[in-house]
Amino acid sequence: MMVLITYDVNTESKAGQKRLRKVAKVCVDYGQRVQNSVFECSLDPGQLALVKSKLDGIIDSEVDSIRFYNLGKNWDHRVQTLGRDDTYHPEKDVLLL
Repeated sequence: MMVLITYDVNTESKAGQKRLRKVAKVCVDYGQRVQNSVFECSLDPGQLALVKSKLDGIIDSEVDSIRFYNLGKNWDHRVQTLGRDDTYHPEKDVLLL
């Protein structure tokens, strides 16, 4: 399933800046950055549970927030882009080495 992960991490402190980097690193491991704090991730239910657990262990729930939007299987028909679109479609695109 395609899941959109968005986050807002308070970076007013050094600890917040460190949390932001950690959250971004976890998201990069699971998907493609499409905007500064937005990732498109193709995940199975187990991976989704794991990424949620990892991110929950990083954030300060008093000042940070992370949202998960399940876009489902036919997500590419629901997404419209204005301007540059460098989206990688893991279910469709093939990487040849």
